[in-house]
Amino acid sequence: MPEPGSPTTVGPAASDGGRGARPPLPPMPDRSRHHLRANAPVAFWMLAVVVVAVAHRWVPEQRWLLVHLLLLGAVMNAILVWSSHFTDALLRRRPTSRRGQAIRAVALNAGVLATVAGVVGAIWPLVLAGAIVIGAAVAAHGTALAWRARRARRALSSRFASTVHYYVVAAWLLPVGAGLGAVMALGLTAPWQARLQVAHVAVNLLGFVGLTVLGTLVTLWPTMLRTRIDPDGEAASRRALWLLAGSVAMVGAGAVGGLRVAVLGGLVGYLAGIVWIGTPMVRVVRAKPPTAMPTMSVLAGMCWLLVGLVQLVVLVARTPGWPELSDAVGAVTVPFAAGFAAQVLIGAMTYLVPVVLGGGPAVVRVTVTTIERGAGWRVALVNAGLVLGVAPVPSLVLVAASFAVLIGLGSFLPLLVAAVVTNRRARSAGSAAPAAALAGAPGNGPRVPEPRRYRGQAVAAVAVVALAVAVAVAADPAAVGAGTSAGAGANASGRITTVVVEAADMRFSPDVIEVPAGDELIIEVRNTDATQVHDLVLDNGMSSGRLAPGESATIDVGVVGRPLDAWCSVVGHRQMGMVLAIQVIGGAPPAAGSTAPDAGGTGTEPDGGAGHEGHEGHGGAAAHPDPNATPASGWEAPDAVVPPIGPGTTHSHTFTVGEAPAEVAPGVTQNLWTFNGTAPGPTLHGRIGDTFVITLVNDGTVGHSIDFHAGALAPDEPMRTIAPGESLTYTFTATRSGIWLYHCATMPMSAHIANGMFGAVIIDPPGLAPVDREYILVQSEYYLGEQGGEVDTAKVAAGQADLVVFNGYANAYDHAPLAAVTGERVRIWVLAAGPNRGTSFHVVGGQFDTVFAEGAYLLTPDEPTGGGAQTLALGAAQGGFVELVMPQAGHYPMVNHVMSDAERGAHGILEVRDP
Repeated sequence: MPEPGSPTTVGPAASDGGRGARPPLPPMPDRSRHHLRANAPVAFWMLAVVVVAVAHRWVPEQRWLLVHLLLLGAVMNAILVWSSHFTDALLRRRPTSRRGQAIRAVALNAGVLATVAGVVGAIWPLVLAGAIVIGAAVAAHGTALAWRARRARRALSSRFASTVHYYVVAAWLLPVGAGLGAVMALGLTAPWQARLQVAHVAVNLLGFVGLTVLGTLVTLWPTMLRTRIDPDGEAASRRALWLLAGSVAMVGAGAVGGLRVAVLGGLVGYLAGIVWIGTPMVRVVRAKPPTAMPTMSVLAGMCWLLVGLVQLVVLVARTPGWPELSDAVGAVTVPFAAGFAAQVLIGAMTYLVPVVLGGGPAVVRVTVTTIERGAGWRVALVNAGLVLGVAPVPSLVLVAASFAVLIGLGSFLPLLVAAVVTNRRARSAGSAAPAAALAGAPGNGPRVPEPRRYRGQAVAAVAVVALAVAVAVAADPAAVGAGTSAGAGANASGRITTVVVEAADMRFSPDVIEVPAGDELIIEVRNTDATQVHDLVLDNGMSSGRLAPGESATIDVGVVGRPLDAWCSVVGHRQMGMVLAIQVIGGAPPAAGSTAPDAGGTGTEPDGGAGHEGHEGHGGAAAHPDPNATPASGWEAPDAVVPPIGPGTTHSHTFTVGEAPAEVAPGVTQNLWTFNGTAPGPTLHGRIGDTFVITLVNDGTVGHSIDFHAGALAPDEPMRTIAPGESLTYTFTATRSGIWLYHCATMPMSAHIANGMFGAVIIDPPGLAPVDREYILVQSEYYLGEQGGEVDTAKVAAGQADLVVFNGYANAYDHAPLAAVTGERVRIWVLAAGPNRGTSFHVVGGQFDTVFAEGAYLLTPDEPTGGGAQTLALGAAQGGFVELVMPQAGHYPMVNHVMSDAERGAHGILEVRDP
């Protein structure tokens, strides 16, 4: 390292060379102002991460944004700023001009903005442009560092050469990773999309971020601990570089080439490289344990890097195919992004910001005190939340853990601002007060925090997380198996009966369990389904919790003295036959008034509403629509205007599956399953020959899929069900015209469609003439569960619809009529989405001179007979359009002429005015 006190020292000793307090302080020097400006984008992107995390349910592409705003925005900006700073320090070089660095920073952030806008707006050329600019900016940065090292080769001590080499190699890897990301955004078919995703993660995260961090810590880590570098540290880092870089290349090339053995070998090699370079760092830690916020945060981050790598090695070794491996890579996002990248970034900046702000030892000390405020509490809060986040915990516990991580990481931003303000005030006070007075105590240099005080803060943080978990469990006790006793007064036999139950293909195996009266029953539930989420809920309130494919859980039922019924509480699964009976051998039959539900399923479901089947008596009052009610003030009708066709012949869209409460009639709400937050989902519009690339992201709590009738292709891969947190890419080419249904194809389809998972794709017939107004009405049915609940699958099976609606809301266009003008030609596309009912679409007072149904014209204006049509008759999943011209102003009802369905809400008004 450079000698303490030299102008290029990266540690706090740079403030005064250890010689004591300085005379009154001058204004903030250029170096400090430069670093404030240079690090402003880091703070901006970190703030953007917090905003998206808080508002994620209303933000498109939220998962992608959270990861990439952190890594592309905050981490990449920090790497460019600090790697340049450390290179100058190690080369003992004073920067003569920062113009090139500023230009690269502007280009980088412009590229990040373009990429983010392109992904959110599904504009692939913008994504490509952003990736090119980012790659060029970072490659230019690496080249500039290499040029500095070459010019200063004589001045550069060989002891520190490897750190700059890490920066250069990392920077030159980034354009490869950016290119892989741009190609992924285009949307590829399996398994290419999956293979590129694995390569993208390896090159960007392990290559660019990982190499930069590891190279920096060779010298920064002992500096942060205020001790000497281990004698073997430099040699280990120099040799490990090529193992680490070669391992990244092996993982990336293996993934692109489809060689899983190469991917596994590269990951193991990367782990070996970390052990190699990390061994001297561990010896340093043993000699001088971390006692301050920066070192604790960085150490925690490195531990999460190791956890993520080990988890990734296990996933690669055990996951059967590339699509599954791509989905599994998402499981390591939390350890890599929040655990590793965010904590290392915050730890390093917590140490470096007071140093570069400077101002003398006393000023630095008060700055450090400010930015490290609550250090033990923050680090413990983040890592306790992360541990819960990667564990198989109930959803409410996961929410509590996520908030803990967000609060712990997000608190850095206000403390960073406070530190800058404190530094400036201390500088001003320095001209009128002794430096020791500024510090509040005698002595020079930053104060070393008391480990005992940090331990107390850590205990308090863990207690807060534990309290949050307790509240979450209390809100959903069934998720952790809490419930009433199954003993029914039986005498305990002292024996234990253990049964393994597998959940797959809408069945439990075995579906009958026989237990001797008085035995303690332990059920090990294994979800062996390939795609579906399942659970096992007992009528006494115990539950396995939701299990993703491959997961398992144990239910300790306790002493059994009466029969028990059990079922899967995921919507529709019970009706599909996922039930299980626990029979008691030698016990008494259930007494009158037993809590065991009858065969019709009218007992109380104990899963806190997460998986209720919609029957009355399931924990809430049933929803009852009032046909005379009107929407509340501020209500907006669903947009019925047909969207324009986008530019080009390839249309890329992301469909995010979510769960959202929605009003479906005045005063009636249901918890719908939606595509992009609406039911019906977005309307797609194109021409014959256009290609649609759809990225489906499951942000819900159960398995979902999507089936586009507009494309003809084998359904095996693109229409497969994906578990929560997974994604897939569905590509189809429109070869025939019409209005086509898309919907969730996960069983039971009726329940998924009835709960909101459907939409329309319009493919214009060749030569379709323009019209004055063009609307779309998608008819569907609601089978209402309790108020605020989900679909009642028993009603779906019986065909007992409570509401039949256009565009997701009963009588929507009675309350907000569609507009037209006399003499205008109006085209209305109609789709009967079902799941059970068709339509006989009619406009009262109007006559159709054009009728197009299921890909063919049934009537055109030049019909030689002069005929017209009064209805457009469609069965479930059929569609078409009608055209008409209104001769007079007035209000024309649009109805399903199956009048009972019109009275259930399939009714609207076309309001025609004179020009």
